[in-house]
Amino acid sequence: MTEESIEPIPAATVVLARDCADGIEVLMLRRSSRGAFGGMWVFPGGRVENDDVDPAAPGDELGTARRAAVREAKEEADVRVDGDALVTFSHWLPPPVAPKRFSTWFFLAPAPDAIEVAVDNQEIRDHEWLRPADAIARRDAGEIELAPPTWVTLWRLSGVDTVVEAVRLAHESEPQRFETHMYFPDGVPVALWHDDVAYESGDLHHAGPRHRLYMLPDGWRYEATT
Repeated sequence: MTEESIEPIPAATVVLARDCADGIEVLMLRRSSRGAFGGMWVFPGGRVENDDVDPAAPGDELGTARRAAVREAKEEADVRVDGDALVTFSHWLPPPVAPKRFSTWFFLAPAPDAIEVAVDNQEIRDHEWLRPADAIARRDAGEIELAPPTWVTLWRLSGVDTVVEAVRLAHESEPQRFETHMYFPDGVPVALWHDDVAYESGDLHHAGPRHRLYMLPDGWRYEATT
């Protein structure tokens, strides 16, 4: 299979956030060991389905993704989300050589005031409200598994104190786009994104702007200088 033949699969994810005593918490779900992201802790989300497409606007990619995010929150966590409350946060695309590529829009939304999460114990095995910094610490301690898009999203949200602040920042900035390039110096996975000086060359020691994630055995390290 060539790089050109691997068509990205449209998908959507919703980060539901609520205020807590020490900042914000986000809803995270633990996927079953089977299928994509098996065993990992993720945000509610999944691939776009035909019913998510508005026949009157079949080319509306963001609108379709927004409807998919709302549907997935209901299916995976039994949470009803107001689609109008979703704020576009980022877009993620794996490397061209990935065996399965999900072209995923990430949305941020305040969690409904009255919320009772219920998972199906099949596709989703567990759920927990976690402070972003705590989720990152638990990954570094080997307690949970996170995919790089989830980790970076948590890292970005770890610097805000309230849901209102998180939503405002998302509204005021263009959604960040991440198309990942992977390199493995000395066997260590390093994810690079387009505004990194080594994005095309893989020369990680070259002087210049950084936008990368070192997936080190003793803890992941994110560098973003732009």
